[in-house]
Amino acid sequence: MNTPESFELDNLDKKILSFLNKDARMPYTEIAKKLEVSPGTIHVRMKKMESAQVIKGASLNINYEMLGYNFIAYIGIMMSKAQESFHIIERLKEIPEVTVAHLATGKFGVFCKIRCKSTGHAKEVLYKINSIDGVVNTETMISLEECINSNVNLIQSIID
Repeated sequence: MNTPESFELDNLDKKILSFLNKDARMPYTEIAKKLEVSPGTIHVRMKKMESAQVIKGASLNINYEMLGYNFIAYIGIMMSKAQESFHIIERLKEIPEVTVAHLATGKFGVFCKIRCKSTGHAKEVLYKINSIDGVVNTETMISLEECINSNVNLIQSIID
């Protein structure tokens, strides 16, 4: 099995990724027609890229505002000891409003993103985060507007 370090995309793999980068729901049969190969070839290539962990799954792009979750904040978490980061991350996984969490360097040992319905809802989530053992303090930054939330350009630059 290929490891991520040893996997190299060939020209066909890059073309497949380019199509999926623009429309992740494009059927393999349509990609095959555009690239003039069999649908089986596309399927095999996709399996190969999944096995090598170049592709780690697919996801939906949800419009959270339509669901009432239009409040976004970023929270830097200061810990008493770096060794507590695993425990803190595991507890953050239990809070559904925490949608992203990163181990970080500098002032914050963990940096996370939350999505909430309101400032009151965010306050409740912040209290949950602050109650986690090992969390010393937090610093919150409120997002006024999410202007970019896409990896399309980065993926395309890697493929090209």
